[in-house]
Amino acid sequence: MAKRKHVEDDLEDSAAGDDSEQEFSGLEESSSEGSEDEYDEIRVEFEWFDPQKQDFEGFQMLLRQLLGTDASFFHLGAIADLILEQKLLGSTVKTDGNEGDPHSLLTVLNLKQHSNRPVIKSLVDYILDRAATSPSLSPLISLLPANSGNEVGLILSERWVNIATEVVPPMYEMLLEEIEWAVNDKEPYTFTHYLIWSKIYHAVPSTLDETTNRPMKKMKPESNKDVDDGQSMYYFHPEDEVLHRYAMLHGNFDYKTPVPEGDSRNAFQDFGVTPHGHLILLNAAELKSAVKALKTEFPFLPATSGATMDESWSTTP
Repeated sequence: MAKRKHVEDDLEDSAAGDDSEQEFSGLEESSSEGSEDEYDEIRVEFEWFDPQKQDFEGFQMLLRQLLGTDASFFHLGAIADLILEQKLLGSTVKTDGNEGDPHSLLTVLNLKQHSNRPVIKSLVDYILDRAATSPSLSPLISLLPANSGNEVGLILSERWVNIATEVVPPMYEMLLEEIEWAVNDKEPYTFTHYLIWSKIYHAVPSTLDETTNRPMKKMKPESNKDVDDGQSMYYFHPEDEVLHRYAMLHGNFDYKTPVPEGDSRNAFQDFGVTPHGHLILLNAAELKSAVKALKTEFPFLPATSGATMDESWSTTP
């Protein structure tokens, strides 16, 4: 099943081929020598699909990236299987058609409904353990247990590094619509809260400068950063900064498995990175407001000049 965004006639008339494909116009730094401000325009066609069995391996790769150095604590295949069981909930982004590899994934898992599954138990136990190490996350200790009375949806969102943030708002918009459909069909997706699993990093100056006396460049200021324990934290997922505005809480945690040294000397860069886990908790009603803000902050615009997009979605065979 391919997810298709409805578009106005001027875009449909100008698009070649299947109208389920959307062309995204982005900017890429010029490879030629010269000013750092030079960019080349690139065009990429993105398609949205429901999770499908051929995505199994791709899901495991995305999950391994999302869960960081602690990914080995979890049965990634079991998580991928659970995602695939929810045939009409969640979405992927691809660029090579239905049989292509998923470049982005967003879905939600019902922690209470699946509390007896070993893989969900391992996820919840891990979150509770990490929450105990972070004052900002400690309220999760009373909120997550299955007997708490809360209905928490765990949102898993990950994409490859070269996939634009602009694909994220449509995925969240589809997810909210699919949850509404599921609730109307009496399925167990009436959530009180959403917990988003993400990641963050802080920059580590290279020690190469100390050994070679090479002058080190200053790290360019970025808007997508936060401060934790005096350290500047940067987002792997820029949308997290918007989600924070609507969150009940958010916080970072250290991985149990030691993170490889963040020094960047082998990459001949001025800064390396040290990643951390990151969790964001939202009230169910606030997620809807957050998604509206994401659409404003990261609008998905078709490459065709003057074209506009309808906000509805459909699935097509």
